[in-house]
Amino acid sequence: MNSIDTLPLTPAVVSRRGEGPNPIDVHVGARLRLRRTLLGLSQEKLGEAVGITFQQLQKYERGSNRISASRLFNLSQVLGVPVSFFFDDMPGAEDAYVEPQNQTPVDSDECDSMARRETLELVRAYYRISDPGVRKRTFDLIKVLGGDNGRSSEHHQP
Repeated sequence: MNSIDTLPLTPAVVSRRGEGPNPIDVHVGARLRLRRTLLGLSQEKLGEAVGITFQQLQKYERGSNRISASRLFNLSQVLGVPVSFFFDDMPGAEDAYVEPQNQTPVDSDECDSMARRETLELVRAYYRISDPGVRKRTFDLIKVLGGDNGRSSEHHQP
C-alpha cells in the first residue's frame, strides 16, 4: 500500500463534478491571467504560443478546465515563470481540508487591483526603467507613498 492510498478522501481531495470549478483550478487560472496581462499578451497570442485556441485559454483562466502538468510547464516557459508561480498565494495546507464553500481561492480585492489597467501600466512602466538603481529608488518611493514605512527592500529583486 503506497502513501497515496492512505490520503483521506475529503471534499478538497475528491473530484467535485457538477459543483463548479475546483478552487485550486480557479486560483491557477487567475495566476495565469495575471501573468499574461502583466506581460501585455492577448489570449490569442498566448494561445498561439502554446498551441491552443484562445477559447481554451479562457477556460483555463476561469478554472472551468484543468490545466495538465505538461501544459502548465509549457505555459510557465512561455510566460517566463517557474511552475510554482501558479500556486503562489494559495491557501495553506491547513486550508486544504476546509469545506469548499468556505474556501476563497483568490483574494478578490487583490485580484481586482492587479487586473486594473492602472496597475498593469504601472508595473509595465516600472520594468521599462533600465537603470537598476533608479528602479530600486522608485520601488522604495512607491512603498513609502503607499504607507509602508519599513524601508527595507533587500527582498526586492528588480
